[in-house]
Amino acid sequence: MSEGETAESWSAGAGAHVVPFPRAAPQVSFHRDELRVILNLYGRMVSEGEWRDYTIDFTREKAVFAIHRRTSERPLYRIEKDPRLARRQGAYAVIAETGRILKRGHDLAQVLRVLEKPLRVV
Repeated sequence: MSEGETAESWSAGAGAHVVPFPRAAPQVSFHRDELRVILNLYGRMVSEGEWRDYTIDFTREKAVFAIHRRTSERPLYRIEKDPRLARRQGAYAVIAETGRILKRGHDLAQVLRVLEKPLRVV
Protein backbone atom coordinates (compact mmCIF):
# COMPACT_ATOMS: atom_id res chain seq x y z
CA MET A 1 0.00 0.00 0.00
CA SER A 2 1.41 3.40 -0.89
CA GLU A 3 1.09 6.58 1.07
CA GLY A 4 -2.39 8.09 0.90
CA GLU A 5 -4.18 4.80 0.23
CA THR A 6 -6.67 3.39 2.68
CA ALA A 7 -7.57 -0.21 3.35
CA GLU A 8 -10.78 0.25 1.37
CA SER A 9 -9.02 1.54 -1.75
CA TRP A 10 -6.22 -1.04 -1.82
CA SER A 11 -6.70 -4.38 -3.48
CA ALA A 12 -4.35 -7.13 -4.58
CA GLY A 13 -5.54 -7.07 -8.17
CA ALA A 14 -8.54 -7.38 -10.40
CA GLY A 15 -11.40 -9.23 -8.76
CA ALA A 16 -9.87 -9.12 -5.27
CA HIS A 17 -12.24 -8.22 -2.47
CA VAL A 18 -11.61 -5.31 -0.12
CA VAL A 19 -10.62 -6.19 3.45
CA PRO A 20 -10.73 -3.21 5.83
CA PHE A 21 -8.38 -3.01 8.78
CA PRO A 22 -9.99 -4.31 11.97
CA ARG A 23 -10.98 -1.56 14.36
CA ALA A 24 -10.20 -1.79 18.03
CA ALA A 25 -13.27 -2.13 20.22
CA PRO A 26 -14.00 1.08 22.11
CA GLN A 27 -13.13 1.20 25.78
CA VAL A 28 -15.80 1.60 28.42
CA SER A 29 -15.24 4.74 30.46
CA PHE A 30 -16.96 6.96 32.98
CA HIS A 31 -18.58 10.10 31.60
CA ARG A 32 -17.90 13.49 33.12
CA ASP A 33 -21.09 13.51 35.21
CA GLU A 34 -20.38 10.00 36.52
CA LEU A 35 -16.85 10.99 37.51
CA ARG A 36 -18.17 14.12 39.23
CA VAL A 37 -20.49 12.02 41.42
CA ILE A 38 -17.73 9.53 42.24
CA LEU A 39 -15.09 12.18 42.97
CA ASN A 40 -17.47 14.17 45.18
CA LEU A 41 -17.93 11.09 47.38
CA TYR A 42 -14.21 10.34 47.21
CA GLY A 43 -13.31 13.91 48.28
CA ARG A 44 -15.63 13.75 51.29
CA MET A 45 -14.19 10.42 52.42
CA VAL A 46 -10.60 11.65 51.97
CA SER A 47 -11.36 14.71 54.09
CA GLU A 48 -12.69 12.38 56.81
CA GLY A 49 -9.47 10.33 56.63
CA GLU A 50 -11.18 7.12 55.46
CA TRP A 51 -9.70 6.83 51.98
CA ARG A 52 -6.32 7.92 50.64
CA ASP A 53 -5.83 6.79 47.06
CA TYR A 54 -7.68 5.62 43.96
CA THR A 55 -7.02 3.99 40.62
CA ILE A 56 -9.05 4.05 37.42
CA ASP A 57 -9.02 1.26 34.86
CA PHE A 58 -10.78 1.30 31.49
CA THR A 59 -11.13 -1.95 29.53
CA ARG A 60 -13.32 -3.09 26.67
CA GLU A 61 -15.79 -4.76 29.05
CA LYS A 62 -15.98 -2.35 31.99
CA ALA A 63 -14.67 0.76 33.70
CA VAL A 64 -13.42 0.43 37.29
CA PHE A 65 -12.79 3.11 39.92
CA ALA A 66 -10.93 1.42 42.80
CA ILE A 67 -10.64 3.04 46.23
CA HIS A 68 -7.64 2.31 48.46
CA ARG A 69 -6.90 2.97 52.12
CA ARG A 70 -3.19 3.01 51.27
CA THR A 71 -1.46 2.88 47.90
CA SER A 72 0.21 -0.44 48.55
CA GLU A 73 -2.97 -2.26 49.60
CA ARG A 74 -5.71 -3.96 47.65
CA PRO A 75 -8.72 -1.74 46.96
CA LEU A 76 -11.30 -1.43 49.72
CA TYR A 77 -14.08 -0.91 47.18
CA ARG A 78 -14.47 -1.04 43.42
CA ILE A 79 -17.06 1.01 41.60
CA GLU A 80 -17.68 -0.75 38.29
CA LYS A 81 -19.57 0.26 35.18
CA ASP A 82 -20.46 -2.70 32.98
CA PRO A 83 -22.72 -1.71 30.04
CA ARG A 84 -23.52 -5.36 29.29
CA LEU A 85 -25.56 -5.49 32.51
CA ALA A 86 -27.40 -2.20 31.89
CA ARG A 87 -30.68 -3.85 30.88
CA ARG A 88 -30.55 -6.49 33.60
CA GLN A 89 -29.37 -5.61 37.12
CA GLY A 90 -27.94 -2.22 36.17
CA ALA A 91 -24.63 -1.05 34.79
CA TYR A 92 -23.21 0.16 38.11
CA ALA A 93 -21.98 -1.93 41.03
CA VAL A 94 -20.06 -1.36 44.26
CA ILE A 95 -17.89 -4.35 45.14
CA ALA A 96 -16.13 -4.87 48.47
CA GLU A 97 -12.53 -6.03 48.93
CA THR A 98 -13.75 -9.60 49.42
CA GLY A 99 -15.53 -9.58 46.04
CA ARG A 100 -19.01 -9.31 47.54
CA ILE A 101 -21.37 -7.07 45.58
CA LEU A 102 -22.68 -4.48 48.04
CA LYS A 103 -25.10 -2.76 45.68
CA ARG A 104 -26.01 -2.83 42.01
CA GLY A 105 -28.34 -0.61 40.04
CA HIS A 106 -29.12 1.71 37.16
CA ASP A 107 -28.53 5.02 38.99
CA LEU A 108 -24.92 5.70 40.04
CA ALA A 109 -25.80 8.14 42.83
CA GLN A 110 -28.21 5.62 44.36
CA VAL A 111 -25.64 2.81 44.15
CA LEU A 112 -22.96 4.95 45.82
CA ARG A 113 -25.17 5.59 48.84
CA VAL A 114 -24.04 2.23 50.20
CA LEU A 115 -20.61 3.83 50.80
CA GLU A 116 -21.96 6.90 52.61
CA LYS A 117 -21.54 6.89 56.37
CA PRO A 118 -24.85 7.32 58.18
CA LEU A 119 -25.20 10.52 60.18
CA ARG A 120 -25.20 10.03 63.94
CA VAL A 121 -27.06 12.14 66.47
CA VAL A 122 -24.65 13.37 69.14
